[in-house]
Amino acid sequence: MLVREETGEDYAGIKALDYAHDVIEKLRTSGLNVVSLVAVEGNDVLGHILFSQLSVVVDGRVVKAVSLAPLAVIPSRQRQGIGAMLTNEGLAMRRKKQFEAVIVLGHTTYYPRFGFTADLTRHLASPFRGNASFMGLELTPGALTGEKGRVTYPDAFGLGESH
Repeated sequence: MLVREETGEDYAGIKALDYAHDVIEKLRTSGLNVVSLVAVEGNDVLGHILFSQLSVVVDGRVVKAVSLAPLAVIPSRQRQGIGAMLTNEGLAMRRKKQFEAVIVLGHTTYYPRFGFTADLTRHLASPFRGNASFMGLELTPGALTGEKGRVTYPDAFGLGESH
């Protein structure tokens, strides 16, 4: 198995995962994708993770942030470490590209193993504020620290907000 950046030849395999493909396509066509990785075996896409630009402001300071969404692995290959491989590789790439923070809305038993915590997002206004699944990860220490802030999702997420 290999984890690599997606290519146009992977689009059908990503879509076949049958999850959030409309959001993925909207982010892709809007030019908001920062990193899109696939786990492949031969020509088969086993999993996919997407990091896209995200507007985050804390105490009037713009934070260079990305959203981790979505992440999926084909059902027959779940619980075999593929999602963790995709997440770890994606986070490593985010650090190399000097992003300061990552925001995720995800499973509270899964993402904390990578360092995500809801404590970092409690002061951030968003459609998910107060939800334990709304978590942040600082790639630069103190990036999300402050009194108040806001996370604004791009239109592609369909939340009725504008970027």
